[in-house]
Amino acid sequence: MTWVDAVTRLRSRREPGVLVTVVTVRGHAPRRPGAKLVVGQHETWGSIGGGNVEAVAIDRARELLAAPDPQPELMDFALNDKVVNRHGVQCCGGTIAVLLEPLPVVPAVAIFGVGHVGLELARILARHDLDLHLIDTRPDVLTAERLRVLSEPVARVHVHHVPLLPEQVLAELPPGTHLLIMTHDHAEDAALCDAALRGGDVGSIGLIGSSAKWSRFRRRLETEGGHTPEAIARIRTPIGLPEITGKEPATIAVSVAADLLLSFERDRAAAAAPKKDTGHLNVVGQ
Repeated sequence: MTWVDAVTRLRSRREPGVLVTVVTVRGHAPRRPGAKLVVGQHETWGSIGGGNVEAVAIDRARELLAAPDPQPELMDFALNDKVVNRHGVQCCGGTIAVLLEPLPVVPAVAIFGVGHVGLELARILARHDLDLHLIDTRPDVLTAERLRVLSEPVARVHVHHVPLLPEQVLAELPPGTHLLIMTHDHAEDAALCDAALRGGDVGSIGLIGSSAKWSRFRRRLETEGGHTPEAIARIRTPIGLPEITGKEPATIAVSVAADLLLSFERDRAAAAAPKKDTGHLNVVGQ
């Protein structure tokens, strides 16, 4: 398997990884610059030459996989018999530098309803590194011609045409997917809100609509759905930045996308923040 295929496999599995690349070589070394190794949590693909260099790189890559906010880093290796390394001696005679690049799991977003606002929102999000799911019951809004505006996306775009029950797609989405509910049918919106609260590992839940619509939905979710106020509070509505008040589809889409990207930044900052030590200090007496 090539390193490109390995990176693709990790992304499709939604597993983190590290891409290891030989960037410079001086003197003799097992591999030339450009040799690559992909390290997953339990597997590796490719090689940067084997021996101590590869073993140490894999060890460090696995440490990065366990870190909350890993950053790219360089590792230098001297390949001579005077250097005893963690996994033995490698005496090719040269020196090499290796770049480790973390491959994080990208966010996943599902847009339920690819109408005017949904399509504008998809156009914005498709320019970002994420998994983007587009779901609609109407085949005419998911035609190749209409979705041509999403050509050559940065995101990986998945299109789901679900003729009857769009909430069935929830079971197919990756864990932690952020949901944006904006279908053409308020009954569909209500069913999706109910299903999102009932089960599955979803991220944030956003619902487009007025305060009057949400008031009706909230009562229905509590009385008919049996959801607690705490559970219902997971649904955010209205969505988007409150400072942006325009009603045009493109304006709403910019507002919603900006709010979502801010939430991604907050999630990354929270993951990178040092954890507070809540343990107890044990004092041993004499």
